This record gives sequence, structure tokens and C-alpha cells, in this order.
Amino acid sequence: MSSAQKVILLVEDNPHDVKLTQRAFKKCNVANELIVAEDGLEALDYLFATGRHADRAPGDLPAVVLLDLKLPKIDGLEVLRRIRADSRTKHLPVVILTSSKEESDIIGGYEAGTNSYIRKPVEFGEFVNTIAKLGLYWLVLNEAPTR
Repeated sequence: MSSAQKVILLVEDNPHDVKLTQRAFKKCNVANELIVAEDGLEALDYLFATGRHADRAPGDLPAVVLLDLKLPKIDGLEVLRRIRADSRTKHLPVVILTSSKEESDIIGGYEAGTNSYIRKPVEFGEFVNTIAKLGLYWLVLNEAPTR
């Protein structure tokens, strides 16, 4: 399955940010399906085909994971650590997309293995521009290893 057919997993608990992301993807003509996980546990269930996602094919990974840090149940850094610790997902592109400006979050994200750390812009036009660049890079330009 090429990345043009794959889904994007958005791990975000704020419904407003989910809607903004959906609107920005639509405006930028990102055609990939956007799957939303509202907490860290749901994200891990989706990625590892467990829990309510047990019927999903475990080898069918998303093109990229957009991961917030401040999440209920399991925080974003722990989700990232678990992704990197598993041979099935250790090479999966993960972009931290968060409003956190804390230096400890940036350092922690890179130490845990994020591919990129992006602060969510507050203004919608800026957010759309960020999403457009994100989509262009991760879905078109980035070369992923073949599995």
C-alpha cells in the first residue's frame, strides 16, 4: 500500500484541534484518511491492533502519526516510547504536533525518538500552512524504508 492510500493517525484529545486539523487537511487537499485516537491508549490499540481495534490488520500501519503530548490515559511521550520499542513500529514516522513550548518536552520528544517536533500555530491560516508543509514532506517527499 503506498502512502497515498494509507491513513494518517492523529492522536489528539482536543476536539477543537481535531476539527482544525481536519479542515486544514481538506483545505490542503491531503486525500489520506485521517483516523483520530482521542487518547494514548486508543492510539496504541490502533497501532498494535488490540482492544477495540483488534479486528484491524496489524501490519497495515499509517503513513505517519501526528502525536499530541498532553493526552489522557497514556501521555504522548510514553506512546512514542512504546512505538519505538516495538520492532513492528520502530521505523514508523512520528511527528509531535503540540502546543507545548516547554524545552523539557522538546528534549524528551527527541530523546524518545520523534522524527519532528512541531508547535501548533494558534492562527488558522498559519495552522493550514503548517499542515500543508507537513503533508508535503511526510506523504510525498519522505522516503520510508520498504518493509
